[in-house]
Amino acid sequence: MAARRCENGSGQYHCTHTNQSLEISYTLVLIMLGKVFLDFFMLQIKPKPVKTSFMACFCVSVALLDFTLLLSICFIFCFEDFALWGMRFTKYHICLFTQITSLTYGILHYPVYLVAALDYYTTVSQTSQFPRRARKLLYVFAVAVIWISGFFSTLEAAAEEPEMQNGVSPSQCPVSGSLQSHSVSCAMVLLLGMALLARWKEVTTMLLSARLLSFSSQPVLMFSYVPNNNTCFKWQLLSRLLLCFLGTWAPFVVLQAVVLLLGVQIPAYVEMNVPWLYFINSFLLAAAYWCRCHDVELTEEGWCTDPFVSWKFCFMPFNNESTEPADKPDTGIILC
Repeated sequence: MAARRCENGSGQYHCTHTNQSLEISYTLVLIMLGKVFLDFFMLQIKPKPVKTSFMACFCVSVALLDFTLLLSICFIFCFEDFALWGMRFTKYHICLFTQITSLTYGILHYPVYLVAALDYYTTVSQTSQFPRRARKLLYVFAVAVIWISGFFSTLEAAAEEPEMQNGVSPSQCPVSGSLQSHSVSCAMVLLLGMALLARWKEVTTMLLSARLLSFSSQPVLMFSYVPNNNTCFKWQLLSRLLLCFLGTWAPFVVLQAVVLLLGVQIPAYVEMNVPWLYFINSFLLAAAYWCRCHDVELTEEGWCTDPFVSWKFCFMPFNNESTEPADKPDTGIILC
């Protein structure tokens, strides 16, 4: 099996191409080292405990797979040419492993996001009707099935192509970007832009009413405004969800829009990372809350799925008895 350029033209594996010339010896090691550090950093800085979900399990699996790939690259780089279990490994395999991983990452966006969306849509309105241990086992099984299916699909498609028999320069490692990731980014930016345009007036009013207060010894933002009683609850909720989401992920949304406008091609093995998955996680949760707003249960356990965004204040007015200063306006209050 030889390292190859990404030239698969089938619909399932359609990739955008990055004609990058990477120095295998150092560049890939540095890229993977930075990505692994970022993955585990995001897993460790979660400000609050997280309820088990499919996306949480998948984030851990991505971090572990990246760490395994980094160890493999470093091991091959250090020993350069060695045999293990009857198979000879050279620096050439660094590029091969990276390309296989990149192709696999590139085809997993749709199935992962679809399963996560279904998970949130079916569980956002209930707390513990399904046994917790059984749910964890189901998530682990689903993650394993997705990874195994992805790797086998990639290897099968790669083996059928004649280009796999052609080698590449040892100083280059062409890798692919993911069309799935690009289309998801375009869809998210478009949906967020449309939502902001639709609720621009109310969002602006809420932002102008923002005040910094102290709640439970922590600084928080309070949005005090008079809601329009003639507006449908789902439209009012959309404004609140937008504020909560953008309050955490606005820099990420701006970066995403800039990347799309500039047409920057990012390798698929870099695109699939834990920060990106947490960003998608918040977006999918907001969509699930909005679609099932009348079925959401206002319990503490139900708000622990997202470690970075507090969604519960979108559904209830904030009782500011413990805030400072202790003035109580007669308007509706939301805390994000």
